[in-house]
Amino acid sequence: MHRELEWIQTVVPDMINVLSRRYLILKNIKTDRPVGRRSLATQLQLSERVLRTETDFLKKQGLIDSSKSGMTLTERGVLVVRGLSGFMDQMLTRQATEEKLTSLFGGKRCLVVSGDSDEDETANYAMGQTVNEILQALLPEGHNIIAVMGGTTMAAVAQSLSSELSTSRDLMFVPARGGIGERVDVQANNICAQMANRTKGEHRALYVPEHVSEKTYDPLLREPAVQEVISMIKQSNAVIHSIGQAIPMAQRRSMRQSAIDLLKKKGAVGEAFGYFFNENGEIIQKLSRIGLQLEDLVSMKCVVAVAGGTSKGHAIAAYMKLAPSQTYLITDQGAANVILKG
Repeated sequence: MHRELEWIQTVVPDMINVLSRRYLILKNIKTDRPVGRRSLATQLQLSERVLRTETDFLKKQGLIDSSKSGMTLTERGVLVVRGLSGFMDQMLTRQATEEKLTSLFGGKRCLVVSGDSDEDETANYAMGQTVNEILQALLPEGHNIIAVMGGTTMAAVAQSLSSELSTSRDLMFVPARGGIGERVDVQANNICAQMANRTKGEHRALYVPEHVSEKTYDPLLREPAVQEVISMIKQSNAVIHSIGQAIPMAQRRSMRQSAIDLLKKKGAVGEAFGYFFNENGEIIQKLSRIGLQLEDLVSMKCVVAVAGGTSKGHAIAAYMKLAPSQTYLITDQGAANVILKG
């Protein structure tokens, strides 16, 4: 319901602000009854003119009464506040968190789901559903090429996409990187296939290792089958990716212990697209790789970063200093709490 309200607000601007303001007025009257208009305006940091307009409306709806001693709620008003309290308190808390993150990251749009994906797998699927809604809102009609990264978070996202995305759209999912060597279920190739299946789209596979030696890199790029998919990746207008913790990602990629020790020494906290970076968003190391590069994101119209869990808080905060301005971050409350605590 939280996301549906956001989309409604794009059609009916200021709806959530009006709803929130009126709910807070009712809630404060319930708590401080009877309360005068001037005192309530000060509490809510509203002008008396605005408050008068809102309370007149609420009075017409039969939600408040007023007397010489101040305003109180009617029985109906009490029922409305009680019925809305759980939903509104959660929505206002989440909305405040999203606004703080968006401000912290220089205006990059941030969306937060409840829970902590380190402890509750349902948070991963909630993030996936939010990805589905973001793509529904942002992808243009017609042909779309969507580059997709691998990983456990992306596997959960794949299970959350719906066939509605294909309405008036021709969707092609391509792996943003090679992935041979990883678990099959979290390889980008497999995730692309799942996304295509769930959305009634198409997909292409890239059967090359994610990172290879320089000697192997150039010949692979000359392979026609590889060139075709690489060309499609470069033409993609959207990308969905996750953000990893530096050391676990280095270990997952079977990097040498000496390289891992060097990453630790240099203070690496996160990884995305084969780039390892420190808490200041400074790139420490870049792996040779076939597929999408970090600099390729700048020209993409739709960039969706999905990562959550308390353990990834620092990695997410660091990556967002590198992320292009059009990035949408989808995270959970666990990661958001870590980020906002600094």
